[in-house]
Amino acid sequence: MLALAWPLALTNLSQIALVLTDTLFLGRLGELPLAAATLGGNLYFIAMALPFGLAFATAAMLAQERGRVRHHMREMRRTMRQGAWLILPLFAVLGLGLWHTGAILRATGQDPALAEAAQTYNRALLWGMLPFYGFLLLRGFLAALERPWPALCVSMGAIGLNVVLDYALVAGGFGLPPLGVLGAGIASAVANASMFAALALWVSLDRRLSRFRLAGRFWRADWRRMREIIVIGTPIAGSMLLEIGIFSATALVMGWFGPGAVAAHAVALQVAGASFMVPMGIGQAATARVGLAAGALDAAGARRAGWAAISLGAGFMLLAAALLLSVPHAIAGLFLAPELAETRGLATTLLMVAGLFQLADGVQAVAAGALRGLKDTRVPMLIAALGYWGLGLPIGLGLGFPGGFGPLGVWIGLASGLGIVAVLMTLRWARLAGPGHPARLPHPGDGQNNRILSTSGLEFMEK
Repeated sequence: MLALAWPLALTNLSQIALVLTDTLFLGRLGELPLAAATLGGNLYFIAMALPFGLAFATAAMLAQERGRVRHHMREMRRTMRQGAWLILPLFAVLGLGLWHTGAILRATGQDPALAEAAQTYNRALLWGMLPFYGFLLLRGFLAALERPWPALCVSMGAIGLNVVLDYALVAGGFGLPPLGVLGAGIASAVANASMFAALALWVSLDRRLSRFRLAGRFWRADWRRMREIIVIGTPIAGSMLLEIGIFSATALVMGWFGPGAVAAHAVALQVAGASFMVPMGIGQAATARVGLAAGALDAAGARRAGWAAISLGAGFMLLAAALLLSVPHAIAGLFLAPELAETRGLATTLLMVAGLFQLADGVQAVAAGALRGLKDTRVPMLIAALGYWGLGLPIGLGLGFPGGFGPLGVWIGLASGLGIVAVLMTLRWARLAGPGHPARLPHPGDGQNNRILSTSGLEFMEK
């Protein structure tokens, strides 16, 4: 599990490093550019929830198809093709929404200047959306083959490219005029496009990977397979939308406290998001390893993979929590100029709250990844809805406004919601993976060889 997880985690960290790079450069320009990129980025990732869900569903199907061994190259090629088909009409709709970021933010009560700057950022950033989805598909394909290194190498190269572009376009390096938030959006879009182009070239040139002929007969439809991706992927997208949405809603709430609160929230969120990339990578490895075992009808192997992943995620996040609770002021100082003393103080406080919910955030991410390996996605979405929106947001709003805690109260609500989701996700995995469950995983030696997992991961159907 660790051999597969840590390159995936580093790949995720390299991707969040693109956003962190933008944050570091924009934070030196003042509160408004940083707050604009934060609000615009939140809307961008809300729009990306459905593409992420479809990509993760495709990865889960690829893992189970490889686990079944026979004709897996043909099956995996068809799944990749239908996963690519689905994003084409989505991009037009999502791009149209992002193009009008300013109107959306003004409708939520944001400052007009802040909304206009966020729209400038998103109009540049959205051109990297389609290639980034292609990168996600190829990364899931490589994870199912337990070959995460190409995606990691490509992502690390994109960090260097983004740093150079941010220096040139945001800060005005190399004698170029500084473009501020527009430059940051262009830099990230180019970096995302380069990741897809480089990884696609890698797959086409690798002798073993090129045998899959992923682009072969691209025009042929497989409606049953497409429907399965949608059935599995829509709840994943719903779960991600609920989680991304709660942080985005929090950013909008922070806007009611002023640009300083948004900037402090941005710093704390970027740091917490960076640490989250590790358990997210472990969860992706869990999807692959649990899916491989489920496809091979190996119940014991699936259980071992899931619990090993949850243990790894919890262990790392305990270390991350210790770091955030030990030196929050120093971390805040990396992002905000010394003259922004009040904003740095608030960011320090929020970073300490982020340290308290690290363990819960990591466990729920890995448990969700393990459940995706069983194609169990609907109930996790309902758990996310209850934890984030049914309990977390109301608690945060209650503490932030009537309770008088301000931004701190909003983040305490976030921590509460994450804790609830972590407990329920872990209980869900324990129930489905446990040997005593009536719909437990089949095992070649337990008399259920004639059955395979259905789309839901909970019911069985005859071969």
